Amino acid sequence: MFDKLMAAQQKADEIKKRLDTVSVFAEVEGGAIRITATANKAITAIEIDEEFYKQADKEEIEELLLTAINKALAQADIVSATEMQAATKDMLGGLGGMFGQ
Repeated sequence: MFDKLMAAQQKADEIKKRLDTVSVFAEVEGGAIRITATANKAITAIEIDEEFYKQADKEEIEELLLTAINKALAQADIVSATEMQAATKDMLGGLGGMFGQ
């Protein structure tokens, strides 16, 4: 039983490491602002189109940045949840034998 629990923990750690290598993207205003993040919700890049930056005011840029960041984090949530759900299913399938299933 302990071996199966350790294997499940190891699998969860592997998934977390893999999520660090998965990138998600979000953009607003037709790509004027683009956010890149990992599936573990770490923002890795913010790109703002130079022409848009020159023409937009501070409040507009701030508002669009928030929107783009929240979109990227929502994408990260989806990817992370999908990965964790698949792993949980695998882990529970492996643990089922402990309970005679």
